[in-house]
Parts: sequence; structure tokens; C-alpha cells
Amino acid sequence: MTTVDRPVRGRRAGAPLTADDWVRAGLELLAEEGPDALRLGRLCERLAVTKGSFYWHFTDISAYRATLADAWAARRDQQRRRFAAQRGMDPVERLQALMAELVRPEHWPLERAMRAWAMTDEAVADAVRSSDERLLAEIRRAFVDHGFDEEDAMLRACLLCNAGLGLLHQPHGGTVAPAPVRARVLDILMRR
Repeated sequence: MTTVDRPVRGRRAGAPLTADDWVRAGLELLAEEGPDALRLGRLCERLAVTKGSFYWHFTDISAYRATLADAWAARRDQQRRRFAAQRGMDPVERLQALMAELVRPEHWPLERAMRAWAMTDEAVADAVRSSDERLLAEIRRAFVDHGFDEEDAMLRACLLCNAGLGLLHQPHGGTVAPAPVRARVLDILMRR
């Protein structure tokens, strides 16, 4: 079964499509083929439905694309909230947990696609930028909790985020930094 023939994960065969089904299909297509694949015909083909089904849920492709950007940001914010909920943990352990979560390769295709899309769509760029700022604030908080002043904490948070983005955009999808390498990077950033 090709990805085109495959039903959207989690959808019961024969069940009416929901807006969430369209969003899941769009995020999957975006991760697999990039922003240029987000065309109505391509989405309908993937879901094996007519365009009428799309217009039942969305006014036009622009509204759909905005919904996709919001859905991606909501997923990232869910990760950030899990990290924020761990504020009672040791800051180093919090950052280790965050790094382990964010370097999981299954996140990378969609993350790369969103950032590529953000280069050509200002609304998507705003969603990516806002999400990054919220995540950066949580990482900065961990450095402050470890005893750094605001300025040092922000510098270290920026370095950690940019190192992660650098790995994300390596040719061939980057490589997952092994746990000992991640620990060493964090050890260096935690030094006074």
C-alpha cells in the first residue's frame, strides 16, 4: 500500500472525515513531501475523497494552511508545556529530558518542512517564530533555575536551541547526537 492509498492514521474506514483528519493528512504530507505538496488535489487523492469534503471544513486552501500552522504550533506547545510542568525537577535533568525529546528523528521531517515553509509564508513564519520564542523562554528558565543571571541564561538557551537547529538542518536529515554527546554539550553550557 502506497502512502497515497493509506488511510490517515487513526481514522476508521468509512467514517466521515473531520477537520482533524484533514489536518493529520496535511501534516503527514508536509513532513513527507514538503510545503509544495499542500495542494487540494493532492490532499483529496491522499484521503480518497472529493474536494467537496474539504470545503465542508475549510473555506479555502489559505484557511487550511493557517490551520496546519496552528496545529503544528499546538503540538510544539504541548511539548513545551510538558517541559514547563517539570519545573520542580533539577534544571539539568529538565534540559536532558527536553533534548532527548527534541532530537527524536520522527520529529525532524515535519520540523524541517515547517521551517522551509516559513521561508515563503509569513503566517507560518510567525507561528514558527512564536513557538520558538516560547520554547526558548522555557529553556532560559532552566538556566536561570540553575543559577545563571538572565543575560547568561538567554545566551546559553540560544546556543542550545541553535545547536539543535543546526543538527536538524544537516544534509540527509542530520544525525542524532548520542546521549553522551548531548550530556557533554549540556555540561559545557552549565559551567560557570
